[in-house]
Amino acid sequence: MMFFSEIVKTRKDEGKEEHLPLLSIDKGHRAGHDIVRVVVGHESPHPNAPEHHIVWIELFGVGVSDDRVVEIGRAVCSPVFSNPNVRFQINGIEEFRSFYALAYCNVHGLWGNSVERFVDARRSKAEITTTTPKVPAQ
Repeated sequence: MMFFSEIVKTRKDEGKEEHLPLLSIDKGHRAGHDIVRVVVGHESPHPNAPEHHIVWIELFGVGVSDDRVVEIGRAVCSPVFSNPNVRFQINGIEEFRSFYALAYCNVHGLWGNSVERFVDARRSKAEITTTTPKVPAQ
């Protein structure tokens, strides 16, 4: 049996081009409507041509109390005309302890990263961690 974690690349697999989705959590303009931003190529832009680009980005949330995984959304990126930089508005962010993003490069495959949400009010930014859950591939 192959595990999903065996096909998802992480920070240790990064080469000269950035593929790792970086996540940040920001306060929304209204209470209860916070933002999770996912960017591929934050420090150095990922190629964005038809022959090499980020095809899509997906975001999942992991529940605080029961570890349930919720698919938050998916953004499809068009080469040349869009960049792999997306924002997901999260209703009820307090229901989630972490968020996990997947990004698919048409040349280098599937990449994943996560961010933990701090409940501690003294922390204003979320800490970025790289984790890959052990989920059997289908």
